[in-house]
Amino acid sequence: MTYYDGKDEVVAPLLIKVKMDRGDEDYVTVRSSDNEVEEILKPPLSPRKGINWCWWFKMGLLGIAIATVAVVFLIWVGPFLLNKEIVPILDWVMRTFSPKVLAALLFASMTLFPSLCIPSSPSMWVAGISFGYGYGFLLILAGFSIGMSIPFFIGSLFHHKIQVWLAKWPDKAAIIRLAGEGDWFHQFRAVVLLRISPFPFIIFNYASVATGVKYCPYILGSLVGVVPEIFVSIYSGILVASLADATQGHQYLSTSQIIYNAIGFVLTVGVTVFITLYAKKSLRKLQDEEETLLR
Repeated sequence: MTYYDGKDEVVAPLLIKVKMDRGDEDYVTVRSSDNEVEEILKPPLSPRKGINWCWWFKMGLLGIAIATVAVVFLIWVGPFLLNKEIVPILDWVMRTFSPKVLAALLFASMTLFPSLCIPSSPSMWVAGISFGYGYGFLLILAGFSIGMSIPFFIGSLFHHKIQVWLAKWPDKAAIIRLAGEGDWFHQFRAVVLLRISPFPFIIFNYASVATGVKYCPYILGSLVGVVPEIFVSIYSGILVASLADATQGHQYLSTSQIIYNAIGFVLTVGVTVFITLYAKKSLRKLQDEEETLLR
């Protein structure tokens, strides 16, 4: 192809484009008439964004399954367990201990159980049944503030042994070490996400000290991170208490009570699952950011 600029004949360079695939990147080879070759990196095409119907379908099936289990539990399994096991225990606790003594015992249990690697869920249930959302929440949070501090200081005495123990599980250790990276806010955020995620609560109490995390972001992040678990435990305790009251004297729950309790249970489980998945995703993103900075 030629054109004239008014004086001389000019030949336009002949361009030959060849698409090449190298790994995950696309290059375009441009060859001119004088055999000069240049490779140009093509920008990646942005993927199409659409609705993930498969994911929503799975979530819908999961919600239906959870609702079915909740209804079955409330109608048949729950009343049987309440009458045979839970109601007698609750009656004994209420008759034996005054509110002040019971609060002191619950506080002591939530202070000592994390250090002894004993789950504190039963104590939180009783706190929810006995003191409700307000005082129950404050009681649990106060107990946990000490219960999560004691393992931190005990673990500092065995810092080297804990690091050797973590070296046996490098994948888990890489997640835990996120708590000790970066500035104060980064450590606080990582601790919050680790507390919300399904990472073993008791193990992190002792292993966190091996990451080099400071105590202040550790304890504040831990207190914020356990808030969802506290509310779920209090709700569970109050739900158990309401079911126990309804089943005493061989009474049965009304249809409206079953519906309200089932909806509340499903919403509680759904919110818990959502928060847990969000925490796992955020932890993965935080870990990727750390790996990118180290390269």
